[in-house]
Amino acid sequence: MIIGIPRETAENEFRVAMTPGGVRELASDDHIVLVEKDAGIGSLISNDDYLAAGATMAERAEVYERSHMIIKVQAPSDYEMGLLVEGQVVLAFLHLATSPATAKGLMGKRVTALAYETVQQDDGKLPILRPMSEIAGRMAPQIGANLLEKVHGGRGVLLGAVSGVMPAKVLVLGAGMVGTNAARMASGLEADVTVMDIDLDRLRHLDDLLFGRIKTLASQSLMIEEMVPNADLLIGAVLRPGAISPVLVSEETVKRMKPGAVIVDIAIDQGGCVETSEPTNHASPVIEKHGVLHYGVQNIAGAVPRTSTFALTSASLPYIIRLANKGLWQALKEDPALAAGANIVDGKVTSVPVAAALDEEYYALDTLIPFEIF
Repeated sequence: MIIGIPRETAENEFRVAMTPGGVRELASDDHIVLVEKDAGIGSLISNDDYLAAGATMAERAEVYERSHMIIKVQAPSDYEMGLLVEGQVVLAFLHLATSPATAKGLMGKRVTALAYETVQQDDGKLPILRPMSEIAGRMAPQIGANLLEKVHGGRGVLLGAVSGVMPAKVLVLGAGMVGTNAARMASGLEADVTVMDIDLDRLRHLDDLLFGRIKTLASQSLMIEEMVPNADLLIGAVLRPGAISPVLVSEETVKRMKPGAVIVDIAIDQGGCVETSEPTNHASPVIEKHGVLHYGVQNIAGAVPRTSTFALTSASLPYIIRLANKGLWQALKEDPALAAGANIVDGKVTSVPVAAALDEEYYALDTLIPFEIF
């Protein structure tokens, strides 16, 4: 199989979809890996590094024209959409529930689009999204701590405070992978941390994990309305795989927050869990509403591209190898987790939450798999 690794075109996206180590694994199985020139520069990976691993360097047009499978980090831009070839397999973080234009483009191109964020195991774990969630969760408190500084428009509050002074109050909505890592980092900085979730088992696990250094609270709308205005830093860490995030914090509640308080809405990839949140980027990461700073960068892990690139390759490579060695249909048939990642097949939506969000007809994947596979 010919596998293409293009350079990301999104603004301030420095990650690349595969490391030289991943390239070597594919090349050792006799697959051809086309890497766009300078694709890894943002992650401090040189063209020579890829060549030494067995890649073939190519211009962007050739990567798209020749490849059977395109491996990306972010969803194709309008420009990249024009380069896709019918029948190709595309893997990336797609977030189609909140990106109808991208979904329409992929449907029109009649490609098979596999979303990293919906590859899901039987136990509910999201193996490819997980490392990006870890990174985003760990970054959220340090971003919040920075924005709380007065010079950045914040309240002028130190997250962990000092002797004789109360620490900042950090409220984390969601006790999944993002929330767990955010709570760990914030508690490590000695902030006053409260985590809310509807899953009491997750809260018990988090409480045990952190030896009681945080507070946990069952998530209810009234309790959220009471807790949010007291927070110096609010971290939105809610996730419904493939679906639009529920809005848990209303604009009226945001209006009641302290002047200079900070919101880091990591759920923004799927629409955000705070009503006043808006997507931003690394060049202009913050907007202010009602005196509250909102951080809504959608590719938050892109700020640490070398770490993110290596983490992403480690998580995604087993699935990519499976696709390359077995072929699309056989790989989907044999691996339910990978099949869950199929969002669009031959122009049809094969993800229930994506179909619901976009008001498109849903097609069960097994109705589209060629008969000869069975």
